Formats: sequence, C-alpha cells, structure tokens
Amino acid sequence: MKILITDNVHPLLIENLEKSGYDVAYLPQIKWNEVYNIIEDFCAIVINTKTVMNKKMLDKAKKLKLIVRLGSGLDIIDLEYAHKKNIIVERTPEGNRNAVAEHALGLLLAMLNNIVPGNVEVRNFQWNREKNRGIEIEGKTIGIIGFGNTGTSFAEKLKCFNLNILVYDKYKQRFQEQFRYVRETGMNRLFEECDIVSFHIPLTEETKYLVDKRFINKFRKDIYLINTSRGKIIDTKDLVNGLESGKVKGAALDVLENEKPWTYNEEEKLLYNKLFSMENVIVTPHIAGWTVESREKIAKYSYEKIIKNCTL
Repeated sequence: MKILITDNVHPLLIENLEKSGYDVAYLPQIKWNEVYNIIEDFCAIVINTKTVMNKKMLDKAKKLKLIVRLGSGLDIIDLEYAHKKNIIVERTPEGNRNAVAEHALGLLLAMLNNIVPGNVEVRNFQWNREKNRGIEIEGKTIGIIGFGNTGTSFAEKLKCFNLNILVYDKYKQRFQEQFRYVRETGMNRLFEECDIVSFHIPLTEETKYLVDKRFINKFRKDIYLINTSRGKIIDTKDLVNGLESGKVKGAALDVLENEKPWTYNEEEKLLYNKLFSMENVIVTPHIAGWTVESREKIAKYSYEKIIKNCTL
C-alpha cells in the first residue's frame, strides 16, 4: 500500500505508517504538477491546502482509494467526482478544533479590548487609556454560525463568560445535552439580537460570499465579526464598506478572500491596504488551527483514518 504525503506533517504519522507496513512517500515540497505526474502509483494521498484534487487529478489517480485532508476544509477536493470514482475522502477536524476555538477567543478578546492598537501605540511612546477603553464580553449576545467541530469547541470556550450564545446551523438540529447553555435558533433571531458573530462554516457554493452588504445590513445592531473558517465566505469590499460606515464595529480575520499577497492586482492592493490600515481590524495568516499541539493531533487522527480505510 503506497501512500503519498504532499504537505508538512508531524513525524508521528510517517513513523506509525511505516511501522504498520505502509510504503510512505513523504514529499512536503512537491508541487501540483509533480503530484500529477506520480499520483497513479499511489492508493492513498494525504494533502493540505496546496494540493487541489480536481477532476484532472482524480482521473490520473487510477489506483487511488483514499484522500485524507489535514484539517477541515474540503473545498480543494471535487467531492462529487471523488464519490463517483469510489474514492473515500476523510478529514481531521478533531485535530485542530480546539486550536481554532482558542484562536477565535483570542481574536475576540483582542478586538474588544483594543489590544493590538494599544500595543502599537505604547511601543511608539503613546499612552492613550481612554482611546483604548475596552468592551466586556459579559452580557453580550454572540451568534455562532456553524456548529460542527470548531463551532462547538468555540461555544465551550465561551460558556464561562456569562453571555448569550445563539447558534445557527442549517444542517444540524437538536443539539446534544452537553450544549444546553446555547440557544438553537434561526438567522432572523441572530440579525435581531447579536452583538458579535463568529463563522464556523465550510466554503461551498451555498456559503461563498454569504457575508455581503445585504447580509451585514440585516443586523439591527452594529456588530463585530470573527472569521476563522474560509476567507471567501466574506465579500471583502462589502466588509470594508461596513467597517467604514460603522455597521461593522470591528473585524477579526484569520482568513482572507485572497491569501496570496504576491498575486494581488492593483485593485486588490488598494482594497487590502484599506482593510489593513483600520485599527478596528485584526488579521492573522490562517494560523487558527496551526499550533504545535494540533500538528501532532492531526497526525494521530490521520493515521487512524488511514488504518480504518486502507487495511493491508
């Protein structure tokens, strides 16, 4: 059983696979076209964001039985076509859900307490206490959109803050008893009551640019936004307009619509310069699930899912 790993992983995965008798090709620097040239030799592939499994790649992968995605997002895989070819697709959200939840909480606290601009100002010998007066989480209403692995983990982190947690998930109802402290609701209630909204949804045709001018303006209150899911669920232009108008009071983003700054055209450079210049915006480079611990956990769960689906 030959397994191709195309991205950086914790050594635990390689060691365990080799101990179990699998033939592992660990090529973390490999490019897409190089994967395409050798994919037909492998029965399983372990990928991250750079290795897009589109129809062309899947047609070349004659022996492929399993795709394992390091982390959560499946938008880089043509799921329908993989299913037609009887290729099993697994992901490992269990490995980084806690990391994403902790990062989302950190973004929320930093945003409401002006930690980033305050830090910059003090380093420039400015001491602006009143300007950086914070806002407490207690008593606020937060809407969590998407209640899968990261959404539930984020809710668990928030339950000690004595705030109202509203949850909307189109494809999940009747939450487990352990989540009795959240209120399952529809989008209309979120629009009416939320002070803060956090997104924990995959990127699909349904969710692409979900957050646009119309969506933002449906909220009765001016809101804070947190996005640790996928950048393209938010229309960046409309977000910037919402920030400029004050309808969006602050945004904390771990993901962007375009995460490759070296590819920005002039219009994008202007747009992102405007976004990045705003003091009420925090941006991190898609690292919410990128911790020392999550790297090892993802390796552990990847190994388990390979063993489950690819017995020797």
